[in-house]
Amino acid sequence: MSRAGVVTPGAPTPFAQQAGRLAQSFAPPLLFGLRLSASVALALYVAFSLELDNPSWAGTTAAVVCQPQLGASLRKASFRLVGTLIGAAAIVVLTACFPQNRIGFFLGLASWGAACGFFATILRNFAAYAASLAGYTAAIIASDALGATGGPGPEVFMLAVVRASEICIGILCAGLVLAGTDFGRARRTLAAEFASLCAAITERLLAAFLTGGPDETQRVRRELIRRVIALDPVIDAAIGEASDLRYRSRTLQAAVGGLFAALSGWRVAARRLEVSPADQARVEGAIIGSSLPQEFRGPQELRGRQEIGERELSAVEAGLAADPARMRDLYRTAARALTTLPADTPSLRLLADSAAEAMLGLSRASNGLALLKHPGRAAAASGAADLSVPDWLPAAINAVRAFLTIGVVELFWTLTAWPSGAQAITFAAIVILLLSPQADRAYPAAMMFLIGACVAVLLAMIVKFAVLPQIVTFAGLSLVMGLVLTPLGFLIALPWRSALFAAAAINFAALLAPANVMSYDLLTFFNSSMAVVAGVGVATLALRLLPPLSPAAWTERLLRLTLQDLRRLATHPCDWTRREWEGRIISRLVALPDQAEPLQRAWLAGALTLGREILRLRNLAARLNLRDEAEGAFAALARGDCAAAIGRLAEIDRILADANARTAPARLRARAGILVMTDALTEYEDYFDAGSPG
Repeated sequence: MSRAGVVTPGAPTPFAQQAGRLAQSFAPPLLFGLRLSASVALALYVAFSLELDNPSWAGTTAAVVCQPQLGASLRKASFRLVGTLIGAAAIVVLTACFPQNRIGFFLGLASWGAACGFFATILRNFAAYAASLAGYTAAIIASDALGATGGPGPEVFMLAVVRASEICIGILCAGLVLAGTDFGRARRTLAAEFASLCAAITERLLAAFLTGGPDETQRVRRELIRRVIALDPVIDAAIGEASDLRYRSRTLQAAVGGLFAALSGWRVAARRLEVSPADQARVEGAIIGSSLPQEFRGPQELRGRQEIGERELSAVEAGLAADPARMRDLYRTAARALTTLPADTPSLRLLADSAAEAMLGLSRASNGLALLKHPGRAAAASGAADLSVPDWLPAAINAVRAFLTIGVVELFWTLTAWPSGAQAITFAAIVILLLSPQADRAYPAAMMFLIGACVAVLLAMIVKFAVLPQIVTFAGLSLVMGLVLTPLGFLIALPWRSALFAAAAINFAALLAPANVMSYDLLTFFNSSMAVVAGVGVATLALRLLPPLSPAAWTERLLRLTLQDLRRLATHPCDWTRREWEGRIISRLVALPDQAEPLQRAWLAGALTLGREILRLRNLAARLNLRDEAEGAFAALARGDCAAAIGRLAEIDRILADANARTAPARLRARAGILVMTDALTEYEDYFDAGSPG
């Protein structure tokens, strides 16, 4: 400690503090580099011990599976295992279908790659990776089974077994090293993010009711939406670390859906408070705010805060961190109280129901947090996992691109009889299947992969011909490879150009091709190197010549498809349930490119709300004998005539206001729904009238 320029004896100097911070920041990347080297070395040792004919695939697989996060590595390893087995089975079946037909076999291999590219696009996270792997595993096995100019050989079954065994050895060895040296933190990270999001939404929502003024939180909501979308890979990593989460992943999916529902309820309430007269907004907002439990009081009423680590937690977040099951029950109690809250105006009913929807969503999110912190106290989520595809066109484009890429390299190999043509097919398939699902980021990533492959060629040539001839032991081989892989692993774990260094590490292990009996044939090495670079180059060129939809075009398409679905929902009563509608629109909201404008995200959020209210008002209208009037309003909406739709809704509201008291609760909820629809149609009239204006 220093005072008046005097340094207290024993206190760390500024230089020592800076050195300590640097050591803390560089230690995790360095540890990952050592884990990467150890994983590759262990995989090669096992493959050598079993005297497999191509142990380099075991080492290469270990390099591919290794990720800086333990959960991501283990999750990736499990899906890689599934993809490997599917790809091996596919190539055996393909060979049986075309035993003496080279053209048929090539077309089948390209078609299989196209199918895997299609499913790699519509699936998510590591499931998409498994689909990609199933495609290029078939290419790996086929490259060993094909002759000089193509055509499957009779030994394909045994090759499939051997290659699958080598790949599985790499997966298991990498998982063993990582699990033994890293205890993981994805579960804690996910729990902290769930608690932070729930607390932020709770406090901001309550603040909106207590102030009752104009909505100034749109930017905050958009940032929270971005954070909710970013939960997806963190959930996958947490599932990879904890086996108990794998069988209850539906609860985590429901928690994410609950956060979206809470944000939607908050948006509807904030919009109503904004357009209401100031005095009415303050009075009605105060009624809703006072109906919420004391534990939810906003930041302006919080005086005591709990400090954990270096970050100060609000009372709500501290409560969620300490006992999420209790907070879940509080959210449910609040939702029940709001649902039964006496209301004498449609506006107050709307605010109460929107707040109840937010409370129910936060209850589902808190249940997911309870699963992470206290699994025994978490309630099981009902229903199967949802798979809603936002748009089929990108998957079709990726499938066509994969078919053409693999087919072109196959044709070139057939015409030229290039000895390493089969290896070029393999690496073309790897790059095109792995990177195509990344949409507009695919081509830049492919360029990084190409540069990384060139770096790997240089490193492998130096090590193989200048260093390895002097090495006669496996320990020496491991040490030499570690001197290359450890720095590469260190650079992979840093945020700068990690894809380039990952490609360098993967291709270095493949090009070095360590074996029980090493071959130092320079011509063979150059052929293999050219095959890797050529395969990656063709895939990169394919991504350039047949690019994915641009972010602007895809955004416009998602908006257009959503509007078409909304109009279909308005004219076809039984097409979707509320859950199906929400899943469809949320998938598109998640799929929107980062370059999408905030207003475009707001259009999708408005469509989500409007569709939900159409479904609810249709059910209430049937009970209130107003089916024809409601369908007239929906028909106007389907025609893209917001003014007419608002007029029809106003007529229904007048009818409901004059009806008898026997159906008062249902009438009030119907009128509240009409207010929600009117607000959305007024706010986003340009979109609902004409689609996506330029």
